[in-house]
Amino acid sequence: MAFAKLEDEQVERFIQQVAAYIGGQRETYRGKAVALNQNQRAAMHPFFPASTLESARVAVLAGDRVSNPHFYGELLKMGFEAGSLPNFADMAAITYLDTVVFNEPFTDRVLFHELVHVVQYEKLGLGKFAAKYVKGFLSGGSYEANPMEMNANELDGRFATEQTVAFSVAAEVQSWIDSGRF
Repeated sequence: MAFAKLEDEQVERFIQQVAAYIGGQRETYRGKAVALNQNQRAAMHPFFPASTLESARVAVLAGDRVSNPHFYGELLKMGFEAGSLPNFADMAAITYLDTVVFNEPFTDRVLFHELVHVVQYEKLGLGKFAAKYVKGFLSGGSYEANPMEMNANELDGRFATEQTVAFSVAAEVQSWIDSGRF
């Protein structure tokens, strides 16, 4: 899908808005979130550092869904089509740094996918994550073609097909960073 052509300063402003949104949403949901339970930790332990599993928090919304970011209106005015922007209410979950907000009850695979994003945040920090996510979204042409999502999808696919074959998500994410894939 083609996006409106943004000037460099518009992209930078968009990145700053995304970073501020992520930080704000993390603060909003962190107090409502809980630590992973024992079963979740056991299922994720062969793939994630213990520190990630200890810091991650999950919130499952009941009767509510995450709404789209406030800056979507500005993007629509800039020429983006409504259908080109991901609808947060339709997503199973959204990760804000170390806090995962689920719009619905979740499976281990969805949790795994979101924990990949937690590792991406840990390795990149909020500012670089936001920059790479925005630039990946713009250059990929869709939410699904964003390299950050492609990395999480590839790894959760491996997890889904071979749950008994442990691998290091942290090493895999670092490999993508080192090779410039995001």
